This record gives sequence, structure tokens and C-alpha cells, in this order.
Amino acid sequence: MKGFTEEKEVTTTWNTRKTRDLPPSLFVLLETLRKEEDTPVLISIPPPVQSAKAISKKFKKDDDDGTEMGDGGDDWNLGKALIKPPDQLELTEQELKEEITRVLTANNPHAPQNIVRFSFKERAYKQVPMISQMAIHFAQDGNLLHKDSDEAKRQQSRGSYVEESDAEGIRTPAETIQSESMEKMDTEEEELPDAKAAEEEEEKEVIRPRQERKIPNQFNFSERASQTFNNPMRENGCQTEPPPRANFSSTANQWEIFDAYEEVLAKQMAKKEKPKPNTMKKKEGSQKKLSAVESTSDDISRVSKVAKILERMVNQNSFDDILQDFKYFEDPSDEFRDQEGTVLPLWKYFYEKAKRLSVTGMCWNPRYHDLFAVAHGSYDFMKQNRGLLLVHSLKNPSYPEYQYSTESSVLCLDIHNMYPHLIAVGFYDGCVAVYNIMENIAKPTYKSSAKSGKHTDPVWQVKWQKDDLDNNVNFFSVSSDGRVVSWTLIKDELVHTDIIKLTMHGICKDALENLQLQIMGCGTSFDFHKEKDDLFLVGTEEGKIHKCSKDYSSEFLDTYEAHHMAVDALHWNTFHPDIFISCSSDWTVKIWDHNLKNPMFTFDLNSPVGDVTWSPYSSTVFAAVTTNGKIHVFDLNVNKYEPICEQAIVNKKKNKLTHIEFNPTYPIIMVGDERGGVAILKLSPNLRKQPKAKKGQEVQKGPEVEKAKMDKLLSLVRDPDIKRN
Repeated sequence: MKGFTEEKEVTTTWNTRKTRDLPPSLFVLLETLRKEEDTPVLISIPPPVQSAKAISKKFKKDDDDGTEMGDGGDDWNLGKALIKPPDQLELTEQELKEEITRVLTANNPHAPQNIVRFSFKERAYKQVPMISQMAIHFAQDGNLLHKDSDEAKRQQSRGSYVEESDAEGIRTPAETIQSESMEKMDTEEEELPDAKAAEEEEEKEVIRPRQERKIPNQFNFSERASQTFNNPMRENGCQTEPPPRANFSSTANQWEIFDAYEEVLAKQMAKKEKPKPNTMKKKEGSQKKLSAVESTSDDISRVSKVAKILERMVNQNSFDDILQDFKYFEDPSDEFRDQEGTVLPLWKYFYEKAKRLSVTGMCWNPRYHDLFAVAHGSYDFMKQNRGLLLVHSLKNPSYPEYQYSTESSVLCLDIHNMYPHLIAVGFYDGCVAVYNIMENIAKPTYKSSAKSGKHTDPVWQVKWQKDDLDNNVNFFSVSSDGRVVSWTLIKDELVHTDIIKLTMHGICKDALENLQLQIMGCGTSFDFHKEKDDLFLVGTEEGKIHKCSKDYSSEFLDTYEAHHMAVDALHWNTFHPDIFISCSSDWTVKIWDHNLKNPMFTFDLNSPVGDVTWSPYSSTVFAAVTTNGKIHVFDLNVNKYEPICEQAIVNKKKNKLTHIEFNPTYPIIMVGDERGGVAILKLSPNLRKQPKAKKGQEVQKGPEVEKAKMDKLLSLVRDPDIKRN
């Protein structure tokens, strides 16, 4: 046997069992030849290929029999040579036997580790701690049904029914081939086609595949007969205006009940009296006029609230860029100014009726931090004619929210902490008054008079205090007549109590009558301690500062030789209980420890100082204004000798600055000038710099931290030889 083919003689007598293994084309050809003539045909048929297992068994049998094998029979028995790459490491047997363990984890090495998402709870971007390690290589959506479920059985039964119905029309490929071949043999008995032509015709025949019926979607399927038109949904609603509502609450006291009975009795007495005909006609005419005026005033009052809201909207649209600067803008140039800062002008408030009046006092509302009150008057005693009290809002820079005209100049004012609608003011003629902005009245609710013990000289400062033991609202005032007076609001009147009278040490003797006269001091400013309610300081025109107490009305606790001219302003530190600041027209600003006689710091500003105040956010920051139109901002923690901001706000030849005030929450300050204008300025970041956090530590905040910062600063200045009182 050579090669893998052998020739066999095929006769016309074939066994049907053997012919089953022939291909259909060869089977057709042999059938045609058998019918025409019985001639032997030589066909080369490849023998069946033996498997490797059979060959190996054959060779094994030959070895056992000792028969010779063909050429190349021993090639498989030769040793196999290993092929190594040139850069493979040569390892010893110990290194080869060494077991190296590797731990396989489910972590994805390509998963990102720095995913950041916005946290709405903390309002900041936070890193995601848990990262998904799943890697999806292939995903496909499919619908599977359990074979035992009702839906699966229904589909299977439907499929079997389709097969049975189509069995007659669709035949298998073998049946189609046999039927076609038999038809061809019957029709073409006379002509003998060529074998190659028969094979080509068979290849061209197209076997019709089985047609499978499409199974509709079993989950969202509806018959056409059941589909109906859905009418569109329509909504029909009505809106009604809700009935007006009003909450009313009041307390009835004995005097209110008495007054109500008096009014009822008066009406009853008026009805009993016989009215005169002439007077009735006049009264009817006057009532008609009054009713007409009242109706017009009611209409205006209804529109006034809407008009005020519209005015605010228009102003906020026109000053939109300033509002954006006020809320979000931070001066980036502070990074290149080392430690210095600036103030950015935001708004300028100017009311036409206050054109020739100076700003004599300012105060922010303690509850509504966008409201502030401004007092207008004149410091010149030759130009005393009228005054003005205005309440402005940051939402409407063009027009004041409330305005009150007065006959005398308003020199000072203060807003109550608990009742922000009460404003206490002091006048040039010595009167004090209380305005209630919740009442639509042009006059003050309370006002002192000569009978109720008003001051005889101008009132330079007023301050609200905590309620007394009877829970009555009260405030204090200081005047040039040397009196510090407490005013208590009881019913409809002010009740005064003299706390202390300022006296001078010198005694004047009358040569004629040989009498000793005590000279009264002139108070210009005062301030109460933040923690001790009975302790307060009073500044005088002589430049002295007296430390006083409510419990001792006859003498001072201590006296400081502070300035050479009048003390214009006096304030306790916001955080430190022992420190206060004072300013004067002698160009100086001094910082004091009330336990020491000498000042801790003295600053010369080269111009008379109109006002000074501490910042509400730091114990070492304060600001002052001078008559040359400049504002000075100091931070003792940054520079103990010079201001970190010195900026001109108005023209020094035409105008002067009179007062300054920090906002309790916003980073802005308010400055008033001599011509009735009020400027709102924003502090740059360097003027309100907070301490930097150390690595691994949080920034500490609070009153105790500010107090410790001031103590650390004062420890560098205090002289150990100075004895405390």
C-alpha cells in the first residue's frame, strides 16, 4: 500500500447499504449509468482517514511482532530540544523550586481613585470614598422565560402547532433532492446529460428554507381589534380669591378699660344732649370733607406698599453690578499689596431735604442688618434751625424708608437691641425723644420737656440699656450740662433719674460774697461696659475720661488725663473687657486699659479725629475718620505703628468726615460727612484677614481667641513697673 488512495472496480450491481454513504450527485450519476448499460466504472475513492490513536496502536503491534517499520519510523522517539529565548534568566534548581505566592484580588487596577462629587449637605466638593471595582466586558439585554411557566408552555404549544400545519407544504432538503432527481430521470431518459452539467444544475437549485412565524412581543402586545382611540385628557379648574385675613392681639390693662368706659359714657352723654340745627349742618360738611380726605389717604396707603416694592426692584436692577460687588467681589490686588488694604465705594446715600445738614449720628439696626438710621443736624450753634431723622435700606439707595422732621438739630441716636423699631434720639435743645417706626406718626412717641427734667444743654449721646427690675424700657443720655440721666418709658411719658453729675476739681470763689461755687463738667460722650452693666465711662470737653458706676452717684471710680481737647468718641472693646478706645480733636487716638493710668497705644493722625469705633469681627481692628476727609483702618496684630489702610473718601477742601460705623455681619462700613451724605464702603480682604490655619489644625474662632490675641499684643507693651489701681 503506497499513498492514501486505492482504485476499486464498481459494477452495476450495488448494495443499497453501501450507496447510502455516497453523495447525492454521485448517486444520481451511477443510477443513470446503470440503466443505460452495464459497464464497469473505475472510481477513485479516498480511504477513511485513520485517527492518531489507531496509528499508534498499529505501530505498537508491529513492535511486538518484530516486523520492520517504514522509513522515518524512529523520528518520534528522538529527544526533544528546548528552545529558550535569548533574554531568559538562568535560574538554579532552588530558585526554580521556590514557591512564589500571589494574591489575586477583585480590585480593578484601572478604576479611578480621585472621583469628586458635590455634597449638597456640606456645600462643598468631597472625594468619593467607595469606588466600584466592577469591570463589565459584555452586556446584553434579553427576555427569559422559565420553561415550566404558563407563558413558556403557551409559546411552545403555539410553535408545535405551526410545525404540524406547515409539515405538508415544507419538505426536508433530502426529500426535495430525491423527488427532483426522480423527475429528471423520468423526463430525460432519452438524453444523457454530462456529469459536470448535472452537478452545476444541482448547485443552482435553491432549497426553500423553513419559514418560521415571528413571535410577537409577549409583554407589550395588543390585538388590533382591541385598540381604541383614547380621548385626550382635559383639565378644567377655577381660581377664587381667598378672603382677607388679619391677626389681632392685644392686652387690656386697667387704664385701657377705664378709658373705654369713659369713651362710652361720653358718647351716651352726647346723645342725650339736644344738638343745635346750625352746628349740625357745619359738622355734616366737615365730616364730608374728612371722609373724602380719609378715602384718598386710604387709596394712597394701599398703593404705597406696592410702589415701594417696585421701587426696590428698579433700584436693584439699576445697581445690579454694585450688588454683585457687594456680595461676591473680592479685590484680587490685595495679594500684591503685602499687608495693606483698600475700601471699595458701593453706594452713596443723599437726601435732598438733608442737603445743608451734617451727619451727626449713625447706627445699624441690630436685627435687620440692611437697615440703618442717620441723624442730621448742625454742630454750629449759629446755624440751628431744623433737624432730620432718616432710616435707609441697602435695598433702596435712592430714597429713605422712613423720615422724621424735627424743629431742633438731631445730634445722636441709638436703636434698641430687643425692640429694633424703637429709636432714641437727642436734640440740640436738650430734649430726648423716642420714635416708633412701626407707627405711622410723624411725631415722636415719647419726648421729654422742661417739666419732665430735660437737659439744659445739647445732648451729645444716648444709649439703650437693659430693662430695669420692673421690666421697663430705659436709656441713658449725656449732655453739656454735666448730667448723666436715665430715662424710663412708663405709659405715655418719660421718667428721668439723675445718675451722676460731672464736676471739676477746681473751686471758684466769689470775692464779694466769699462763696465757694462748684464748677460743672461738660459731658460729650459715654459708653457702658459689655459685661458689667453698672460700669460706664464718660468723656468731657476738658479732655478727661471718668470711670463711673451706677451705684456711686457722688464720686468717680477713676479719672484719666486722656486728651488736651474734647473727647469726641469713647468705646469699649468688643471682645476684651479691660480695653477701651478714645479719640479727640487733638489729632490723637488712644487705646487704654481701664486698670492703668497711662494709655497702651497712641496714634497721631495729623488731623482732628471725628469718630473711632472697634470692628465686630476682630479685637485688634479699629477705624477712625478725620476732618481732612480720610478714613484710617488699623490692625494691631499686623502693624502696631501705622494704619493698614489710609484712603481719602471726600475732598478735604469742601467736605469733612464726621462719623463711622461697622456693619455687624457684612464686610462693609458706613461713613457720614458734613454735607449730609452717607457712603457705604466694602473692606478688602486684607482689612479683615483671619489667622491662617496650621498644618493638621483647625482655625480657632470665638471671643476667647480674640481676647487671647489682644492679651498677647498687650503683653509686649505693658510696663512691669506700672502699678495697677
